[in-house]
Amino acid sequence: MKLYNSKSGILLEHNEAFFIVDEPWDILVNRDDLEGYLASKTKTTHQITAGDQAKFLADNAILPPIGQQEVWAAGVTYLKSRDARMEESQSTGAASLYDRVYDAERPELFFKAMPSRVSGHKQHVFIRKDSSWNVPEPELTLFINSNGNIQGYTIGNDMSSRSIEGENALYLPQAKIYEKSAALGPCLYVVSKPISKETGIKMIIRRGDVKAYEDFTKVSQIKRSFDELTRYLFSECDFPHGCFLMTGTCLVPSSDFTLQEDDVVEISIDGIGTLINTIGTNPKHKLI
Repeated sequence: MKLYNSKSGILLEHNEAFFIVDEPWDILVNRDDLEGYLASKTKTTHQITAGDQAKFLADNAILPPIGQQEVWAAGVTYLKSRDARMEESQSTGAASLYDRVYDAERPELFFKAMPSRVSGHKQHVFIRKDSSWNVPEPELTLFINSNGNIQGYTIGNDMSSRSIEGENALYLPQAKIYEKSAALGPCLYVVSKPISKETGIKMIIRRGDVKAYEDFTKVSQIKRSFDELTRYLFSECDFPHGCFLMTGTCLVPSSDFTLQEDDVVEISIDGIGTLINTIGTNPKHKLI
């Protein structure tokens, strides 16, 4: 099942049928049996018309599937991510930090975004003006309720300023946290069983009419389990409305690639769909 958060309300998709769910987002998703509850709604709620469905899912109407939840992220959970971080930090002598994190018992977890800084499907994400090397990071993202139970999945785009992080590992917050530095969507994917490790993740970056980047991998390439990441995140933090956890990047463009304004990033994950974002810069801020 899929939940879409839109300007017209919450839309539930189940077996190619669509239903309106008239409940606040935070209350709806923050339950232990979300899949079962949504299944019951399909039996008590009237199916909507194709016209209403189109209104809910119009490109300019879809919102990120988030209410008051924080967004967190895990780092260096894939070998490819470890190698990329070591490459960007080689000149500063900090490369060994990422090698140690990859092999350590404790994972790297960091705060990513408040809901106001999160973009949705067909919305802009930003690159920093004071960074010379910017990339998108496609990530399978968990929705975890307030009791620490994984209840759904979505697609995450963890925008990253690699030149800033590579300059000094202590600059990670500046490389990761800024306006429109994260995107989630297009929906919250709710299933009764954990998502398959054979789930595919694909990213395409388009520059005009040209594919500037394209690659594919599977969730099975991740080193850490989702339960492990969740356990560490909830060990000393409370999330009254639940939270989102990006589980790490698995596809990394080569070191000679950096995003430009008007590039289009398409991230697809099997079962969930495709999250599309256009690259922009924050018009309110000038270069330092």
